[in-house]
Amino acid sequence: MERVLTINEIYASIQGESSYAGRPCVFVRLTACDLRCSWCDTPYAFHEGRKQSLDTVLAEVERLGWPLVELTGGEPLLQDEVYPLMQSLLDRGHTVLLETGGHRSTERVPEAVVTILDVKCPGSGESHRNDWSNLERLRPHDEVKFVVKDRRDYEFARDVLAKFQLAERVVAIHLSPVHGVLHPRVLSEWVLEERLPVRVQVQLHKYVWDPSARGV
Repeated sequence: MERVLTINEIYASIQGESSYAGRPCVFVRLTACDLRCSWCDTPYAFHEGRKQSLDTVLAEVERLGWPLVELTGGEPLLQDEVYPLMQSLLDRGHTVLLETGGHRSTERVPEAVVTILDVKCPGSGESHRNDWSNLERLRPHDEVKFVVKDRRDYEFARDVLAKFQLAERVVAIHLSPVHGVLHPRVLSEWVLEERLPVRVQVQLHKYVWDPSARGV
């Protein structure tokens, strides 16, 4: 039986987040999300998309021609066929990043995939959905991201960081201010004041292109 995914868009751009920021990357955005974060910048991925075979998706990734590939959404782990997609990309020699909202189990994610786990802070309205067992499954090459809306979110992230000893367990921890809501300088000052072992991260693509632009 043919493997099929519902795809919102596939495109090449500059990686805007994570420790891979600035690198050319192919993005495979999957349709559907069961979260409704207050600051979500891709609501069009909730429903828009079309069904494509696994082979069609792989062919488009190869056509775009970059070794770095990110699977994003939406929430990629809502679609069961994402697992053979990840493995197929790895088998073809790609570095594969998975951006996931943190509320779906990462247990089946292939070992070589770099999981970028987005831990939801209270300002998202979805912090009660975090699957904390995902933090126990983190591997040394994985990364953790907190999108920070205000001081309460910052303190939440700081406490999770300490509770799970994340600095000793993953390659990078990112604190990202909600674009246009919390100034990066303010977040940077909080991090410096408390000497947190994190990276302050802005969404690079929103400074290179219009913040509302798609396909970038």
